[in-house]
Parts: sequence; C-alpha cells; structure tokens
Amino acid sequence: MNWHKHYRVEPGRKVRLQKIDPDSTGDLKSKPEAEHILAGHTAQLDHLQTLLYAGARHSLLVVLQGMDASGKDGAIKHVMSGINPQGCSVTSFKEPSRNELEHDFLWRVHQAVPPRGRIAIFNRSHYEDVLIARVHNLAPKKVWSARYGQINAFEKILTENNVRILKFFLHVSKAEQQRRLRARLDDPHKYWKFSKTDLAERRYWDDYQTAYEAALSKCSTPHAPWFIIPSNQKWFRNVCISSIIIEELQALHMRFPAPK
Repeated sequence: MNWHKHYRVEPGRKVRLQKIDPDSTGDLKSKPEAEHILAGHTAQLDHLQTLLYAGARHSLLVVLQGMDASGKDGAIKHVMSGINPQGCSVTSFKEPSRNELEHDFLWRVHQAVPPRGRIAIFNRSHYEDVLIARVHNLAPKKVWSARYGQINAFEKILTENNVRILKFFLHVSKAEQQRRLRARLDDPHKYWKFSKTDLAERRYWDDYQTAYEAALSKCSTPHAPWFIIPSNQKWFRNVCISSIIIEELQALHMRFPAPK
C-alpha cells in the first residue's frame, strides 16, 4: 500500500471527518499482524535515523494532533521506540507563557524546529492557535482566520530549508474517546492522566470537529501534508504512522557521508 497517498489530505480537498471511518484498519486484519510489522518498522526507523543524523542535510518534523485521548502519547511511545534519543526531541505545546504571549504565535514553535540531522515531534503544535483559539474565542475571528495563511507560509519556509514536515491527525470517534477516558478512571496507574477539563472539552466535540476540518482543508499543502489516521485501533494507528515516516525518509535517498 502507498500509505502516503492513501491517507494524505490532497491540497484543496474539503475534509469531512464524518465520512472517514475511525475504525478502519486498511489491509491489516489483526493486532498480532500489526505488531509484527511494527517490529520491522522499528528496525528500519533506527537505520534511517542514523542516516539522517550522519548526513546532517535534512531534518524531520512530525506533528501530532487529535482530540483528548486520541493517542498522541501512545503514538510517540510505540512508533518512536527504536529512535535514538540523542537525535530526537519531543515538545508538548501547552498554554503559552506570559513571555510567549508577548511574541507572535509562531515564535515559540520556531525554537523547537529540529536542526539538520534531527527529528522533532510536536505533541500538539502551532495548530492549537486555529483550534482551541477558535473554539473558545481566545482571539477574534479576523486574527485566527489569518493564521491559516501564516502557518502555510511558515511551513513553506521550513521546507525550503530542508525540514521535512509530516502532520498526523489522529481520528477517533466520540464513543472511543469516552471509552478511553473511562478506562483512565478504572486503572489506578492511569488516574494521573485524567483531568476534569477532558470532560468539559467533550461538550465542544462538534466545534472541534469543525475547527479541525478547516485546518486540515486549508493547511494540507504539497510541502507539508496532513494525514488523517484512523485511530480507534491503536495497533493500526502505529503501523500507519510508522509506514508514512519510513516512506518520507526513504524518499530522501540518504547515504552515509564519505570519509574525509
């Protein structure tokens, strides 16, 4: 399967999340099959990261977005399990600090962009400024609506400077989100992950779906595509994301540098 083509949001496409099945598992039939594939992907990613680091010509930025409990942390844990921490960083974008608010909304993001040879993972990202800012009216419409174009321009600058960008929307159903939130309450080892704000945000589910549809439609470009990943089945989510990352890195045709 061409994972890139199958799950990529084509530029100009109008996204309707209700028409995309979050339970889909593509050609995969079972969790054991997926785990076997993922084990091979882990070894491939280890090799490709070594090539990326050694060549130091390109970098890779992986953006993970999704509703609460959609699996962003789990994707990082399982997909990147074979990555060398020396060449990888993870940044979680939470509520901006006072200092960050005194700059443009992309200022704090640019500082976390990976240098050449490295991989950076954004757990949430600059897209929060057209998601939560829109849903909760944290900025006037004329402000957040202008940010789609600003984001596209920002990402274009990055790609022109050898930063490869892959953006993944982890698509879960409202029922699956409820099941996962309840599981956190039922498991003493997951209590710490539960927050009352998760329940409060569920009231805005439809508003967030509309906001995500706009971001996915307006900001999937040839240089920085969005991928909608069916994520009700965690094992499929992991294989899908790892497959796309591998395809992207293989397309660089990297080689180890010649000895000096």
